[in-house]
Amino acid sequence: MHPSFRLISLCSALVLAGCAGLPSKGPQPDKEYAITILHTNDHHGRFWKNRDGEYGMAARKTVVDQIRKEVAAAGGYSLLLDGGDVNTGVPESDLQDAVPDFRGMNLLGYDAMAVGNHEFDKPPVVLQMQRDLATFPMLSANIYRDGKRMFEPYKLFNLGGVRVAVMGLTTEDTQKMVHPDNIRNIEFRNAQTEAAKLVPELRGKADVVIAATHMGHYENGTHGTQAPGDVELARAVKGIDMIVGGHTQNPACMKAENVLDRAYVPGGDCKPDRQNGTWVVQAHEWGKYVGRADFTYKNGEFKLVKYALIPINLKKPVKTADGKTSLVTYTPEIAESPEMLQMLKPFQEFGQQKLMMEVGSSDGKLEGDRSVVRSQPAALGVMIGRSMMEKTKADFAVVNAGGVRDSLPAGKITYKDVVTVHPFGNTIAVVDFTGKEVMDYLGVIAKMTPGSGAFPQFAGIRLVIDKGAVVQATVAGKAIDPAGKYRMAINNFVASGGDGYPKVVGHPSYVDTGFVDADVLRGFIAAHSPLKAADFQPGDQVVRR
Repeated sequence: MHPSFRLISLCSALVLAGCAGLPSKGPQPDKEYAITILHTNDHHGRFWKNRDGEYGMAARKTVVDQIRKEVAAAGGYSLLLDGGDVNTGVPESDLQDAVPDFRGMNLLGYDAMAVGNHEFDKPPVVLQMQRDLATFPMLSANIYRDGKRMFEPYKLFNLGGVRVAVMGLTTEDTQKMVHPDNIRNIEFRNAQTEAAKLVPELRGKADVVIAATHMGHYENGTHGTQAPGDVELARAVKGIDMIVGGHTQNPACMKAENVLDRAYVPGGDCKPDRQNGTWVVQAHEWGKYVGRADFTYKNGEFKLVKYALIPINLKKPVKTADGKTSLVTYTPEIAESPEMLQMLKPFQEFGQQKLMMEVGSSDGKLEGDRSVVRSQPAALGVMIGRSMMEKTKADFAVVNAGGVRDSLPAGKITYKDVVTVHPFGNTIAVVDFTGKEVMDYLGVIAKMTPGSGAFPQFAGIRLVIDKGAVVQATVAGKAIDPAGKYRMAINNFVASGGDGYPKVVGHPSYVDTGFVDADVLRGFIAAHSPLKAADFQPGDQVVRR
C-alpha cells in the first residue's frame, strides 16, 4: 500500500475524532494539493446488480478502490460522499431495513452522506438502527428535533493539511413526503437560512467547503411546487465550493449555461453545473454512476481540473448480425469485488426466497416508469386506482405518482414485482365527499407539477383540465353533482397531506382501512389474472390542455 493511501485510510478511520494526531495547521503556501471528490446519490436499495447486470455495490467497490489507489499513488487525497436516500426501492433491501445497503456503504468506505427524505420512510427506531450501523456520519444542518439539530450539521476532514468541511442539508419537502408518525417533533427548516448561518463559520475553520445535499438539481433554479434545490442554494449562499446533490435523480450534466443536457449518454462528457462560483454535481440514481471530480488546491484556490460520471456497467441494446437484440455495456465491463459479493450474497438470497412467489400474470407491460407516471396518465396508475376502488367500494381513486416506483412486467408477476411498485407499506384510506368537496379537492391536485411525485393518477373518474383548472369531471358517466355523495380512495400518506395534497385525515368521514397497498394490489392481480394490459390504458380519461 502506498504511504499516502495509508494516510487516507488512517484519516478515514479517525475522522470522527477529527483525524486526531494528523497535521492540522492548514495547507502550505505555494504547494499544490490534488483532491478527488467521489460521489453517488439516491441509492434506493440497489445493493445488488439488476437483472441485466447493471450497477450494484460490488462493481461500484471495484471502481472506487481503483480510483482511490490511483489518486493515492500520485500523492493525492480523496473523499467519498453520498447525496442521500439510501432507503426504499428494492424489496430485498426494504424487507431488511436497508441493512445490506449500509453495510455495503461501510465496506465501500464512505466518508459522509446527506440525510435524504426517504431515510424517514420507516419508524424512528429503524433510522436510529441505521445511524448506529453506519461507520460514517449522516449529515444535515436543517433537521431539528425538539428544537435541537437531530444530526451533525457538518464534518471536518484533513487532507494532508487542506481542511475540508462537508455540510449536510435536506429538502424541506420531507415534511410533506413522509408519514407524519415518522417525523413527530421533527422540523425541516429552511436550508438556505441554515447554510447562510453555517458557511461563514466553516470558512473560518476550513479551506474548502462542500455541501452534501438532498434537495434536487432544478434546471436554472426552476423548482415549481417543490422546495428550492442546489442551484437556488448556490445562488443564495456565497462561499460553497461544491455541492454534491441528490433527490431529483438526474445526471447534472449541462449542455450550456443553465441548460440541462437531458440526452446525456453514459460514458459521454459531462460538464457539471456552475452557479455563483459553486460547482454543482449529481450522479443520477441507484449507483448507476460514480461521479469523479478532480481538483487542485493551491494558495486558497480550489480549481476543478477534470470531471466525469463513470457508468457502472450500464448497458444499451445493440442489434446483432442475426437480427436479434443484445445488451452491451457503454464502457468496458467492470468486474465485481469478491469481498463485496461475499458480504452481500446472504442478504440477496434471503430476500429472493421471500419474494419470488408468483401472484399472477399479464399479457403486456403495465407502465409505471418514473418518467411516464409522473407526467401523464399511465396504465399502472389506473390499475392501482382500480385495485383501491375494488377493495374499498370507492367511486373513484387518486394515486400520487411518487407512490408508484416501477412498472409491472409482461408475463409472470411475482410478489417482488408488486412490492417494487409499492415499497412504502402505505395503507388505503377512504373519505366520503360531497360533490362540491370533490371539485375543491380536484382543483388543488390538478395544479401539481408534472415531473414531481405529487403528480396525480386517477381511476373511476374522467377529467378535463384546462391550464391547471378542472373544467369537467364525471363519475360513472355522469357529471359530478355538487350535492351528491362520492367515496374517494387514497393512501394514508396522501390523506395526511403528503406530497402537498390537501389533508383529509380530520374529515368526519375519513377511515384508514388498514389495508396495505402492496397487499391490495397483489390481491387484485391474483383475482384478475391473466391481466389484459389494454384494459388499463388511460386513453382520454384525463385530458390536459
